Amino acid sequence: MKTVIFDLDGTLVDTAEDLGDSVSAALRELGLPVHTTEEYISFVGNGTLMLVKRSLPENLREDEELLNKAHDLFCNHYAGHYLDKSRVYDGIPEVVKSLKSAGLKLYVMTNKPYQFASKIIDECFPAGTFELVAGSGQGFPRKPDPSYENHLIELSGADKSEVIHIGDSATDVETAHNAGLKCIACTWGFRSRESLIAAEGDYIVDEPGEILEILGLLNA
Repeated sequence: MKTVIFDLDGTLVDTAEDLGDSVSAALRELGLPVHTTEEYISFVGNGTLMLVKRSLPENLREDEELLNKAHDLFCNHYAGHYLDKSRVYDGIPEVVKSLKSAGLKLYVMTNKPYQFASKIIDECFPAGTFELVAGSGQGFPRKPDPSYENHLIELSGADKSEVIHIGDSATDVETAHNAGLKCIACTWGFRSRESLIAAEGDYIVDEPGEILEILGLLNA
């Protein structure tokens, strides 16, 4: 392997509580019911606009004006609270450092808006850890469309056989496969092991250290 493309939320950083708190703040301001953190986790995966849409009462989800207002309120709150409770998963710093030390190029690709993703990465990891942070709003379709992933592969200069995608959801597995890559699916994130198996993740891992073992096997 020469290149690793990581998902962000649920893979590198546990962002669930801050995302949920910010959606709740928006819903409360609009006089709408809020959800539990577990419910918000089930809504995550296709960008913040979809997160907010899924959080609205079902009969209001097609109200575009309300959705945009709720999303604006979410973004305004999240901008000041995106690292209140979020934390890097245990074991991830060591894995990322090992991959970097081995000379691999590391990228982040997420459906989270770039403005938030870049700040989280900058504040959670040493400068220069990742070659590039790819988020929504940068001119590429969101995952599972493979366009941005293919662009990152081109930037890395690696052959697709030398690149692997690491994420925590069926969306990540689908994105990787759409790009012709294998995917390491992580069970410590926002989705169950069963859902990752159903999505046909190429490798299922329960702790970050297993990533190094798999990459060692792939290199053998």
